[in-house]
Amino acid sequence: MYIKRLSLINFKNLSQQEIDFFRGINCFVGDNGTCKTNIVDAIYYISMCKSAIGMSDRQCVLHGQESFIIDGTFISDNERREQIICSYTRGSQKVIKRNGKVYERFSDHIGFIPTVIVSPADSMLISDSAEERRKYINAFISQFDHDYLSTLIRYNTALAERNKYLKIGSDEQMLQIYDMQLEAAAVKIFERRREMISRLQPIVAQYYKILSGDREAVWLDYRSDLLEESLSNLLLASREKDCIMGYTTVGVQRDDIHFTIGDVPLRKYGSQGQQKSFIIALKLAQYQIIAAETGKTPILLLDDVFDKLDESRVAELISLVAGNTFGQIVITDCSHERMERLLENSGAEYKLFDVTYGKVLE
Repeated sequence: MYIKRLSLINFKNLSQQEIDFFRGINCFVGDNGTCKTNIVDAIYYISMCKSAIGMSDRQCVLHGQESFIIDGTFISDNERREQIICSYTRGSQKVIKRNGKVYERFSDHIGFIPTVIVSPADSMLISDSAEERRKYINAFISQFDHDYLSTLIRYNTALAERNKYLKIGSDEQMLQIYDMQLEAAAVKIFERRREMISRLQPIVAQYYKILSGDREAVWLDYRSDLLEESLSNLLLASREKDCIMGYTTVGVQRDDIHFTIGDVPLRKYGSQGQQKSFIIALKLAQYQIIAAETGKTPILLLDDVFDKLDESRVAELISLVAGNTFGQIVITDCSHERMERLLENSGAEYKLFDVTYGKVLE
């Protein structure tokens, strides 16, 4: 799958812009704050029904305007043309259409245009709370497993209802009903997460080895309450604590992924370059698994990835993505000269765009 044309109206700081993309590598270069990231975010939005950097739909509307439109023309791997339009008006629900037909549920669209993004916001996967890592693994799996997504929605709904009840009551029969609902969904979520992290581990390690010049090894470790006991037993054992606290204290909503380099936590001991190399390796591994699971070639978005990387790691990354493993790639960077030099050295075909404060020129 690749994007052929993107039309934007009042999206962030882009009042009106049309961009024709190359099937291979597309590079957007310009100073910070010119709108390079907004182009990448528009592609992610039209793929995942939301901003990649956590902005609300309302925040994505150009200041002083009431609505935005993202109109994308895509070509599938079997050369079928697909038009996706996302629109939002303040005070209304956003609308997403595929070839003129409105989606009843946004979840039905997720995964149709598989997309993997690497951006500065990914630093939160290492530095922030477990919630960020759960969001990551959920979004990753949901792109190719709609049953997982629907199960996750059911679990979160039951969890919210149980937590609401714990604030007002403690009837054992009611709690057992909620426990059964949570248990049924939690088992599926736990097993799928464990499987995916197990699959990610060797691929991440291999990509990191290439990017780092085989200087150190990295590891992903899945942490979950369900590794030691069934959720039904855990809920029963924590019954008194849950009633006192007024919320559910055990379950897959507490899962985490620990990242290590050598034998120490990446968060505490990894340099900025090591942490960024790890994130890139993680996302490239994600790309490989999504491609295998969907049979589609995802779009790879690399937003400002070269900062904090030394020249050798940057060269290895460009060499990796310029190969036959990856499909369409969209890259943003501040240096026109660096991008041209790196891409010329890689021998890859590419298209270069200059970005200047809300305007994109080939």
